[in-house]
Amino acid sequence: MNTSTEAALQDILDRWKAGVDAHRPQQVADLFTEDAIFQGLRPYSVGRPGIAAYYDSQPPGLAAHYRIVETRTLADDLVLGYLAVDFTFTDRRTLHVWLSVLVKRTEDGWQIAHYQVSHLD
Repeated sequence: MNTSTEAALQDILDRWKAGVDAHRPQQVADLFTEDAIFQGLRPYSVGRPGIAAYYDSQPPGLAAHYRIVETRTLADDLVLGYLAVDFTFTDRRTLHVWLSVLVKRTEDGWQIAHYQVSHLD
């Protein structure tokens, strides 16, 4: 991966984490493209309203801790990231998931176009 796409992926993920940790659902949703495909641990949605609703339903105190496992630059404006993510809660055990994101350069900067969580544990 080249340095600029690596920095773009890191930046969008850091902003995603900040929004999740602060329980700011609309801030998180704004990181996604208008037509983003979003698959959390419930049925999928398409677009920012579904993403905002998903994060709004998360409990206060939820925090995301991620580590980038693999990356691929698919084109100059398209980066695939595969992550290990631990979601911590104030009242239950940590949830470990695997996350794939497709990050796309748009007129508004880098945004998440696809988000897919897998819970394999």
